[in-house]
Amino acid sequence: MAHTTDYRGRFAPSPTGSLHFGSLVAAVASYADTLQHQGSWLVRMEDVDESRTVKGSADEILHTLEAFGFEWDQPVLYQSQRKSRYREILDQLQRQSLAYACSCSRRKIAQQALMGLEGLIYPGTCRQTTTANLSSKAVRLRTGMEEICFEDRIHGKHCQVLEKDVGDFIIHRTDGYTAYQLAVVVDDADQGINQVVRGADLLLSTPRQIYLQKLLEFPQPAYTHIPLVTDARGRKLSKQDRAHPVSADSPLSGLKSAWKFLQQAPLPAGPGSIQEFWQWATSTWDIARITTPARPQHAATEALPHRQ
Repeated sequence: MAHTTDYRGRFAPSPTGSLHFGSLVAAVASYADTLQHQGSWLVRMEDVDESRTVKGSADEILHTLEAFGFEWDQPVLYQSQRKSRYREILDQLQRQSLAYACSCSRRKIAQQALMGLEGLIYPGTCRQTTTANLSSKAVRLRTGMEEICFEDRIHGKHCQVLEKDVGDFIIHRTDGYTAYQLAVVVDDADQGINQVVRGADLLLSTPRQIYLQKLLEFPQPAYTHIPLVTDARGRKLSKQDRAHPVSADSPLSGLKSAWKFLQQAPLPAGPGSIQEFWQWATSTWDIARITTPARPQHAATEALPHRQ
């Protein structure tokens, strides 16, 4: 891939099973946007929670991506190999009194908390803790009443006041794993990612990531959240449910289905090859064609490329 701009995008699957159609849609959107901007495209394995990792699935996902014609510009980054980096950032936040240990159980929180945008709002029970012992404790990030806003390329302006909408959120879990919100911020900064194209299930967590970026003085990427692929019951497709895996044996069929789901210009009678598809995608990709659905977009089972 020839790079003539500083556009840097990425695709970050979790190796918890085979690549499913929803992940393929996200990959196609991210890659097509990168190709059109003549940028760099990276792949990251979000395996920070090693308890959920399925053995062999990371290699299987990479093999499937290669079969679909995706090419990445740097070695694949594995979160499971970056624990010391996450610990470095966690220690920094604690030294600055921006984070604190929390021993509250979910039951205790549920007894006191109000419902927020994505679950219960942490009531601040452990905010005054001074213990440095993190054994069997979570670590939360202190939030404030500053309004955090960003302009999504599909959804438009989105704002949150974290203290009242979310509460102090977890950045290090009781089981010892780094929480997603911290890991993704550190990874994007370290990899120089400045364009994030991903599923709309992460739209509401973006202000938390931007807040962390501000605290750590990291640059803020531009964000694009594409509509989710859901099943007939309106549930997001999930690798854990083994939902609609895509087959490396019929990549062109899968790419065409993803392109159609992304509401892009109708494909010509061809393309007859993977290379022709990506040439077409590069020249015709238009993020403005993607609209926010009034209700979840369902994946018609018969239209998806399944494994036999």
